[in-house]
Amino acid sequence: MNPAAIPLSVYIHWPWCLAKCPYCDFNSHRVPSPPARDASREAYVQALLSDLEAQQALVQGRSAHAVFLGGGTPSLFTPDEVGRVLESLSAAVTFEPETEVTMEVNPGALEHGSLAGYRAAGVNRVSIGAQSFDTAALQRLGRLHSPDETRSAVQQARAAGFERINVDLMHGLPGQNLEAGQSDVRAAIALDVDHISYYQLTLEPNTRFHAFPPQLPDESVLEQIAASGATALTGAGFEQYEVSAWSKPGQACRHNLNYWLFGDYLAIGAGAHGKLSFPDGVYRYARAAHPRGYIDVAGRSPEMTVLDDAAVTFEFMLNALRLADGFSSAVFEQRTGRSFELIRPGIESAVERGLMVSDATDRWTTTDLGKRFLNDLQADFLS
Repeated sequence: MNPAAIPLSVYIHWPWCLAKCPYCDFNSHRVPSPPARDASREAYVQALLSDLEAQQALVQGRSAHAVFLGGGTPSLFTPDEVGRVLESLSAAVTFEPETEVTMEVNPGALEHGSLAGYRAAGVNRVSIGAQSFDTAALQRLGRLHSPDETRSAVQQARAAGFERINVDLMHGLPGQNLEAGQSDVRAAIALDVDHISYYQLTLEPNTRFHAFPPQLPDESVLEQIAASGATALTGAGFEQYEVSAWSKPGQACRHNLNYWLFGDYLAIGAGAHGKLSFPDGVYRYARAAHPRGYIDVAGRSPEMTVLDDAAVTFEFMLNALRLADGFSSAVFEQRTGRSFELIRPGIESAVERGLMVSDATDRWTTTDLGKRFLNDLQADFLS
């Protein structure tokens, strides 16, 4: 395996939120109250810098084509704090000329004018967590912002010089009907952004919604909402390049594509998960989840676990099957270090059942039927 031939991205986790949303299973924690907030932020930034230093040797000589600042709510940190981390990262890992640097932004946790500061700090793409444009739906989701604050965040991003803007939009919300779902999609399209993440609300374990399930639309309504949303997005010039990701031509999220095609990613921050390739195999690791525990150990090198054949092949297929363009056998072998023959029986079985198809260029893609039964198709590659 040649690690230098595998794309590298960097994920940096910012773990604090103003409140915990009832559907969220991400590693997020309530932001410390003043006056401890400033000291806690500084301690966390210092931990991120120590973490970068501890992991620098793992990617020596490699360059990053994408960086993603996720959370939590990264916009609870100041442009100066974000800039210090990005400056340290660019010294530890070479940035390619067109490196994508995405930052998640919550409309309800955004100070006016701060987007210009983030842009100056090196962020060149923002992902705005709209989720819905219905005030009552936002309240049911535990969101603290209004539809107008989302629209204002997009306007501020443009004014700050951001040319690449994503909006997160959920569907299948509690009490949502077809008309409400269509209205949300129209509102997102009207913002004239170049990327929309359009995904269905799911009740994840260890969330309030899982413990106390809200009344969700029935299956037939869910299908109607998703289908009408897809039709509207396609009509507006968006391409569905992944199950839940839509973009204008050439504007796909590079960091997420790297995940889905089994690229490498450095993990910085509390609870961040990383995957790195070395000549002897593919390794995974995770950083301490709680901010306080992470701050205590951030300067230590991570403990890594090598993946066996079953884990490597399943993880590759788990994500690659979601992509509209699929994958080639050459990419599978380059990214996993395994022979394509390892998964050929499973692929041939999927083709026979109409769940996958190949073309003359040896590219394998999931059919519409395969997308309908995606979980079952993915499970076929567990063994």
